[in-house]
Parts: sequence; C-alpha cells; structure tokens
Amino acid sequence: MPRLTIDSQKDCYVLDENKINALQNTANSIKLEPGTYVVRINQGAFNYWSEKQEFPGEPWVLLWIYGGKFINKKTNIEVGCTWSSLNGFDDTVTLEVLETTTLCGLFFDTYAQDNTGAVTLSILKDE
Repeated sequence: MPRLTIDSQKDCYVLDENKINALQNTANSIKLEPGTYVVRINQGAFNYWSEKQEFPGEPWVLLWIYGGKFINKKTNIEVGCTWSSLNGFDDTVTLEVLETTTLCGLFFDTYAQDNTGAVTLSILKDE
C-alpha cells in the first residue's frame, strides 16, 4: 500500500506573524461565543479557472480558527488555533468553543483575478 509521510518540520511552510496578519485581514470572519457549533457549506462553489468551462466550481473552503480555546470534535483536542477545511456539502466541522474564538473562511490561490463564485457557510449553534 502506498504511504505519504508529512514531516512536521521538513514539510512545513511557515507563516510568520506578518503573513498570518495579512491572512486574517484577507479572510472573512465571524466571532463565535462559547457553545457548540456545526459549520458546513450551505451553498455555492469556488472556481479558480472561470475561463475554462470544462472545470466546474467546487464547494470547498479553508478555515483558520483562532483567538480562544476550543475543541475541534474531529480531534477532541483543546487548542487555541487550527486549520480545517470543508470539502463538499456533506462535510462538517463541529467546534466546542470554550472562549470567544474567531472563525475565518478563505481560499488560497496563485492568481485570484480569474476566480469566480463564493461559498456560504451555515454556522448552527447547538442549544
């Protein structure tokens, strides 16, 4: 069986403080108060080859979550920041927010001028 090992130092692209600040100023964000939230793509798609009609847009988004203590229920580890992604309409991220936390959504690309589309996230608080 093929395997791929990703080393935490050798295979790491470092985001210094300036890059993280720029990322946080680019991303759309919302504050989450303590509670449990289920985040999913509600509608939309991201297309990074809008001039090539043979490639339809994809419902995906990258999430940067930071600024307070929370637990991503997929890992069950309490952290102060993490990355996650939503890949398709059936994918979810469940967060148990312990301290006010910022949820950012963004895309990475090498050439944004040909991008089209948007995704809308639903953020449901479990009461």
